[in-house]
Amino acid sequence: MRRGGPNLSRCVVHSDSVSRTSNAQPVVLGTIVFVFYGVRANRLVGYRKIRMKFRVAHCLETVGSGGVEQRRLLLARELDRSKFEQIMICTKTVGALAEQFEAEGVPIHRIGSFRSILDRDRYRAALEAIREFRPHIVHGAVYEGVAVAAICGALARVPIVIGEETSEPVGRSWKGHLLFRGIMSLTSHAVAVSPAVDDYLVKTIRMPRRHVTLINNGVAPPRTIKEGETARLRARLGFRDGEIIIGIVGRLFNEHKRHTDLLEAFRMLCNQRDDLRLLIVGDGPDRKMLEALTARLGIAECVIFTGYQADTRPFYTVMDIFALSSAFEAFGLVLVEAMYAKLPIVATRVGGIPTVVAENQTGLLVPPCNPPELADSLLSLIEDQTLRQRLGERGFDRAHEKFSSQRYVGDVADLYERLAARSGKLARYV
Repeated sequence: MRRGGPNLSRCVVHSDSVSRTSNAQPVVLGTIVFVFYGVRANRLVGYRKIRMKFRVAHCLETVGSGGVEQRRLLLARELDRSKFEQIMICTKTVGALAEQFEAEGVPIHRIGSFRSILDRDRYRAALEAIREFRPHIVHGAVYEGVAVAAICGALARVPIVIGEETSEPVGRSWKGHLLFRGIMSLTSHAVAVSPAVDDYLVKTIRMPRRHVTLINNGVAPPRTIKEGETARLRARLGFRDGEIIIGIVGRLFNEHKRHTDLLEAFRMLCNQRDDLRLLIVGDGPDRKMLEALTARLGIAECVIFTGYQADTRPFYTVMDIFALSSAFEAFGLVLVEAMYAKLPIVATRVGGIPTVVAENQTGLLVPPCNPPELADSLLSLIEDQTLRQRLGERGFDRAHEKFSSQRYVGDVADLYERLAARSGKLARYV
């Protein structure tokens, strides 16, 4: 006879026993079903019985003007306030964005800058804010933000801890990958902002597929341009009628954005045509180097550096072609902004860019760090106004269909509610 199994040769039952067993079966089965599904249902809806409103703590490094902060501002503005209450925890704030969060009723807790990724004082300050707020969900983004969310979320026993990878970590060392994997092991779930980042989480640091959700970034529709605003900006920038304006928007950090490649490509174009201008919108640590390179290439009169612009929308309206020459890019939010402006795009085929730009439909893609090919693709658009218009119209439709703020905020809300439904801890977290 096998241990642990029934001895079927001895299962002889009298008819009256069968009758009693048959009568008992519905009761027993009913009890099992009630208990099993009752417990399961309590796990699914218990959080609704206890607290209809989720408290969400977002953890970032700096709240400045970057894409990650802009996505959090979308959540502050558009998440249903009857369901979600939010706070921000960050090291510091730079610029006016902090005021916009607070105007939306989202307070900001500043914990001070990290001396290292293991700075205890910063974690202690974040832990104090989390314990005071008692969030149901902690959502971290950017390396330091994920570390704060994971470590402090675990120490505070927050039911749901989410880590969001917002970069394409091509330059991250194996030690960095290992540390990030350890940090992410403390989270309940991970968010990837593009398929390229999704591959990194699953294939490089080997997170379980079931613990990763892909949520492509979204961008709010641009504000309406006032009558005469574009004409006044063109006049202020010194653009003449008939000139073709190539533009780029982004931080002047050459290791990432490779403005040097775009300047080299633009010099090649200027050798062939005299009706081109290059508009560089943004600021950063490499501005002086780029301005010096522009002078050495002999194109300084055709290139305009605008510096940092809090409102970039008007600048897209004076462009004819948008270029992005990045060496790596997790997503490329400025591409969606350009598509909203109906601009044709020439960009590098790296990271999440092919997810945003449909090749030969909304823009042209080229290899990174290759000024000659960048120049050739730009020239094909410069010489074909019909192609520019067709790519721009298709890009506009794609931006609304795939990368709207409404879709993005809905995806995040769905994730929060789905994880809450699965959490057995949430119902007890009062």
